[in-house]
Amino acid sequence: MKLVIDTNVLIAAFIARGTCHELLEHCALRHTILISDFILNEFKTKLVSKFGFTAEEAAAATALVRTRAVLHSPEPLSERVCRDRDDDKVLALAVATSANCIVTGDKDLLDLAEYRGLPIVAPGQFWQFDSYMR
Repeated sequence: MKLVIDTNVLIAAFIARGTCHELLEHCALRHTILISDFILNEFKTKLVSKFGFTAEEAAAATALVRTRAVLHSPEPLSERVCRDRDDDKVLALAVATSANCIVTGDKDLLDLAEYRGLPIVAPGQFWQFDSYMR
């Protein structure tokens, strides 16, 4: 299965041992994780600015994610969908790569529930989705 894992899930996976950490480990072993430069840059920046990582620690975390994911450079959506334009970049990545779902904790994306038939699920919901897709 091909998944877009949003920045907030990646961050949670690196700062706590819990659902997001387990999800990332599972997906790195069993699925294809799709990322973009936008997600990587946002991940690295927020680790430093909001969570106290050093620049070196954030760079190492970003490099690790890159080794476990496939990097894409999607074209922007032709129309604005979300209130937050950054969320449209996540949707654009998922559409461009024909992802099977987006995993996110972002309320605006979760409120959509799906986009062009593409499910948008919270980390806790992913396990049900993963079982269903097998």
